[in-house]
Amino acid sequence: MALFSLPRLMIEPVVRAALLEDLGLAGDVTSTAIIPVGHRSTVIMAARKQGVVAGLDAAQLAFELIDPKIVMTRHLEDGAAVNPGDTIATIEGSSRGLLTAERTALNFLGHLSGIASVTAGIVAAVQGTSASVVCTRKTTPGLRALEKYAVRAGGGMNHRFALHDAVLIKDNHVAIAGGVAKAIRRAKAGVGHMVKIEVEVDTLDQLREAMDVGVDAVLLDNMTPDQLREAVRIVAGRAITEASGGITPTTAAAVAASGVDLLSIGWITHSAPTLDIGLDFVSVKSA
Repeated sequence: MALFSLPRLMIEPVVRAALLEDLGLAGDVTSTAIIPVGHRSTVIMAARKQGVVAGLDAAQLAFELIDPKIVMTRHLEDGAAVNPGDTIATIEGSSRGLLTAERTALNFLGHLSGIASVTAGIVAAVQGTSASVVCTRKTTPGLRALEKYAVRAGGGMNHRFALHDAVLIKDNHVAIAGGVAKAIRRAKAGVGHMVKIEVEVDTLDQLREAMDVGVDAVLLDNMTPDQLREAVRIVAGRAITEASGGITPTTAAAVAASGVDLLSIGWITHSAPTLDIGLDFVSVKSA
């Protein structure tokens, strides 16, 4: 799966807001008080745990927004696997600027690399099946584009980015509409021919009802592997099949083996642990 790039125009407001949150009204009072103007250093950004890198653009931008003269040389790119001790990048410039931007840069890089790392683990677990791993809208407010990018860096795919992307009829929509078939028919009448329609079903009877009306995709919620296999048989290639609900690295292989097309997993974005990445000074130069 090709890794798309996020334009600076999309990343910069998020990184700028994070820096402003850290700088507050007085800026980095510690570095300003201790480090002379003009003092320069070279640091390396290194992995302290095994994982997959993601978020280098955001990390680099954090340094550049603090001081445009800071130079970051990448030794790896997003999507690369790392082991403890691997050098990800070398950064040179103002010592004040390096320390001021350090935490914001590492926050982005660690968080996004954590998402890429757990995604890669699930992708590895389902290798040999036809299933793909996809994320959800369970993302940190304001960071959705970056977090979904990190999923791609880990070898996963993206589900819809927002409410306007496609119709996803969930259980509450079904309850309000008065049934699966009614909800699908209303959706078809309310959107254009270019908009895909997916419906969530909790039972095989609901699935049969959905297939009688016709949809582009079905979300098979909290079904066992046996139920998923039967669901795949019922659908018989007429729609994309997506398994969702409680999928873990331990259960992913069995879910994928049922024959579903997608494994939809919310926790890879909302609960992925940060990948430990550090910034270590290798040389300092006086002004």
